[in-house]
Amino acid sequence: MPMRPRSESPHAPRLSSVASVFTRYANLTFGGGSATIAILRDQLVARRRWISEFQFQLAYALSRLTPGTNLLAFCTAVGWFSRRWVGALVALAAASLPCSILAVLATRFYEVWQSNSIFHSALRGAFAAAIAVMLNTAWVLAAPHVKAAPAKALVIIPTAVVLVTLAPVSPFQVLLLAAVGGLLWPARGDAE
Repeated sequence: MPMRPRSESPHAPRLSSVASVFTRYANLTFGGGSATIAILRDQLVARRRWISEFQFQLAYALSRLTPGTNLLAFCTAVGWFSRRWVGALVALAAASLPCSILAVLATRFYEVWQSNSIFHSALRGAFAAAIAVMLNTAWVLAAPHVKAAPAKALVIIPTAVVLVTLAPVSPFQVLLLAAVGGLLWPARGDAE
């Protein structure tokens, strides 16, 4: 039986499994990065147990604080937690290469069909559905935190919405303010 490095969890997956999961779910989930992360949470935390809920939350928070594409930062962090450097590289490549090729093909498709009115009508319908998917995903990601600390959620979520929409505060600054708020106002279980 092959020995795993001490730093890896007992549920550390094979690299082929890392590549397979990130290729499948990071490239074939529709609805944007947040929807993909919600699906990956179900696969990586609940079903496969590659990472803990805390590691998932840490990867998600770090990906939000990282400039660039948050989904790729998230996949890289999860790859790190599951198989360290090589896991991070495999997860990043599996999550980015196929969808990059698809984006080039979709852009070419759009260039050809951009003057077609039927295509524009279909695109408006897809846009409305994308918003619904984003709202559902937001609830999937927020629900555990809202249920664990409803008072904190009742203060932080509306404040963040106001700061992002009405005040000239960048999302990065809002995330930092929320982190300070969470630090100063620990919920039950945070201090354990």
